[in-house]
Amino acid sequence: MQKNIGTVDAIMRISCGLAGLAWSASRGRRDFPYVFAAMSAMKVAEGITRYCPMLALFGRTTAEQKPAIPGPGKTPGERPKPA
Repeated sequence: MQKNIGTVDAIMRISCGLAGLAWSASRGRRDFPYVFAAMSAMKVAEGITRYCPMLALFGRTTAEQKPAIPGPGKTPGERPKPA
């Protein structure tokens, strides 16, 4: 399982998920919104593991990409010399 969620996105998912769980728990036992609580728990889990199955399904990522390593003898941003 490869990480496909960036740091900022993970922090937002954890924060919003915990807020959703707190709201769900505050509704009381009689009116407890189970579906909303399950979705909030899923967002917390996605933030902790930094993996989102929906992003993986669509081949997307919000994770920071590492810069490509230049070939031998080349520096990043080097332009080819005119002939």
